[in-house]
Parts: sequence; structure tokens; C-alpha cells
Amino acid sequence: MTYTDKVLQCADCGVDFVFSASEQQFFEQKGFASAPKRCASCRAQRRATMGGGSSYGNGGGGSYARGPRELFDATCARCGKETQVPFRPTGARPVYCSDCFRLMRG
Repeated sequence: MTYTDKVLQCADCGVDFVFSASEQQFFEQKGFASAPKRCASCRAQRRATMGGGSSYGNGGGGSYARGPRELFDATCARCGKETQVPFRPTGARPVYCSDCFRLMRG
């Protein structure tokens, strides 16, 4: 099946957002029956408000809700900028700031 990008309107904020061809293919592979009703920022806000991303078991968080994430100081291996990362750097692998990490991913 061939997919093409679709412009949808967010049910919460009314902003138009793109439901890309690759997202449509992903939705089909996962067996999701309908297109998303909310833009990415409204989905993220809703997940944060509901205490997690899962609707299984305990209602999306419950006793599994995390506290604040511990961050560790590091120096970016690409640009040398001081940054913080959510894991303890061991020196075995390079650590990148968020800007350089985004560039490295493509």
C-alpha cells in the first residue's frame, strides 16, 4: 500500500499537523485502527498530565510513576560544551550534547 502525508487538525488545540506516510505505515503495522487526533505537543502534554504513556494495567502510571530524573554532568565529545545526560558517563563511549546528538542521528 502507498501512503502519502496527510494534514490533520488537532482535536485539542485546533492546529494543523502532518500525519506522515511513515507514521501511517507504523500505525498499520501496530494495528492501530485510526489516525491520531492530537498533535505531538498535545499528546505529550496529555501523557504528562495522565502520569505516563501507557493505558494498560494501572491506568498509565500509578505506583510506577517516576520521580525526577537524575542527571549527570558531561562534556560533549563533538563540540566540547558542558551538558547533562540521564546516565552516568563511563568514558567507554562518547557523550554528546542534545544539539550534537540530533546532528549525529541525521
